[in-house]
Amino acid sequence: MSKKICLFLFISIVTSKAALAQQSLDVNFNGLGFLDNREYKAFIPRSRTYSGTRTALDFGLNLDSLNHFIVGVNALHEFGAQPFFGKVDPIAYYKYTGTKWNFYAGEFPRQGLLDNYPRALLNDTLRYYRPNIEGLLARYQTENFTETGWIDWVSRQTTTRREQFLFGFSGKYRPVAYGPFYVSHYFFLMHDAGAEIPVPNDRINDNGAGEIKLGLDFSHRTFLDSLTIEAGGLMSFERARGVDGFRMPKGFVFSAYLSYHKIALYEEFYHGQGSTIDYGDSFYSKPTYNRIDIIYTPFMFDRIKGQFIGSFHFSPGHLNDNQEAFRITFDLGRKILKRFDAD
Repeated sequence: MSKKICLFLFISIVTSKAALAQQSLDVNFNGLGFLDNREYKAFIPRSRTYSGTRTALDFGLNLDSLNHFIVGVNALHEFGAQPFFGKVDPIAYYKYTGTKWNFYAGEFPRQGLLDNYPRALLNDTLRYYRPNIEGLLARYQTENFTETGWIDWVSRQTTTRREQFLFGFSGKYRPVAYGPFYVSHYFFLMHDAGAEIPVPNDRINDNGAGEIKLGLDFSHRTFLDSLTIEAGGLMSFERARGVDGFRMPKGFVFSAYLSYHKIALYEEFYHGQGSTIDYGDSFYSKPTYNRIDIIYTPFMFDRIKGQFIGSFHFSPGHLNDNQEAFRITFDLGRKILKRFDAD
């Protein structure tokens, strides 16, 4: 028995030293600067200018190539605002990065994880004012298939605050035999429950939407750098429990994106029944909507990108809504501060 204990202790010491030898401490600094002017006659409350900078600094402890702990802050300053940082979001999460599986738990950036959602479902101001997911996310990925599931808490229930969280999934499948063809899907639902102290006539609400699209990706198959075309369906889900069942407005969506060097064009079209999607773009409450983005990228370095975007919105009765935006993003990447080598 004593020999077995000694052998166990020896193996534990060796494996602990091997694990320690792989540990490292790193740092990352990234940010977003934005000036986004919106002239909307169709939605007067949204006709305003969003401007400011977001800066994020975090430190990571890498136990090995698979397991990571990251802590830091993501701070927002809106131009001209006092105090300087109007909102500071904590960053604190565990990340598992396997060959096929990725897993996140805690408060972690949505950039690179959910920023590919259509604007009809998750609008583009979330990157300004809600940069983190607070919850869980799991992703399974192979060469031809990706699926992501997530849950994001928006509000914790108190005596006065409502309980709100979002959950959803998205994915893409690209069969090799069909060349540029692929199919993608996106879905999310918000659960909106009451506060601890009931309010008369208050209801639990559910609100969300889903899209299924067929696409063709001709990127690098023509003289263009990128060329993708997508078409499919949008359906929203809206109900107040105890009052009615799910209302499910639906419609047709189409989009096309092309780019050549520093110039890009994005076309987005919807026709169907208007939907009220709480976290989606308000223009999709219209029965017909068309958006054209003209994108110019004057500079793109290894870790810095600046873009001008001119957007033109067309909806019934409003043919001259427009938007002008400039965004600059930078990411210095993860830099190793220290490696913990075993003696």
